[in-house]
Amino acid sequence: MSLKHAVLGLLADSPASGYDLMKLFNASLSNVWPATQSQVYGELTKLTTAGLAEVAAHGPRGRKEYAITDDGLAELRHWLVEVEPTGHPRHDGLLRIFFLGLVTPLEAQTYLLHQAERAARARAELEHLDETAQWDEDMISVHGRIALEYGLRMSAFQEEWARWAAEEVTGAKARRASELARRRHEPGRPQDESRKERAGRAAED
Repeated sequence: MSLKHAVLGLLADSPASGYDLMKLFNASLSNVWPATQSQVYGELTKLTTAGLAEVAAHGPRGRKEYAITDDGLAELRHWLVEVEPTGHPRHDGLLRIFFLGLVTPLEAQTYLLHQAERAARARAELEHLDETAQWDEDMISVHGRIALEYGLRMSAFQEEWARWAAEEVTGAKARRASELARRRHEPGRPQDESRKERAGRAAED
């Protein structure tokens, strides 16, 4: 998803000023694709220059109301059905899991329990949003509620997984692996052993 398509999507739902768009971002899209005021106004300028949006009305104090054009709607529909989502292949939090053996089991468990708490807080915030949002029958509300359900389910899964992993890193197998990893970096210990040699020593232990 790009900011361009987020703005086009909101304009496809209803013409809006830059101020209106920021209110919509904060109320609906911020959990998925946050944006600052300068980014939104800058994107509106780009869209009008490209002919994907246009100024549909002028108001007091220089207020401009923007609307999506036919070309903009065609671009939005093309993005929706023909462009493959990119996703986020890099995950800093999961990358760390591979190397938690370099810290003590207690430190590893503490890290994972912290992640569980973060997920629980995120879910609580989404639940509050679900309870307080003024859901109606327009496009953003109906489909936004579907997107919110993703966040609710994902945060619940992340908390459950992190608590499970916190137990795993204190198990006997993980403790042995952690001890071997940390032992390699003790003062005066050779650092150039091969993986095969380390595996052989682990089997002896």
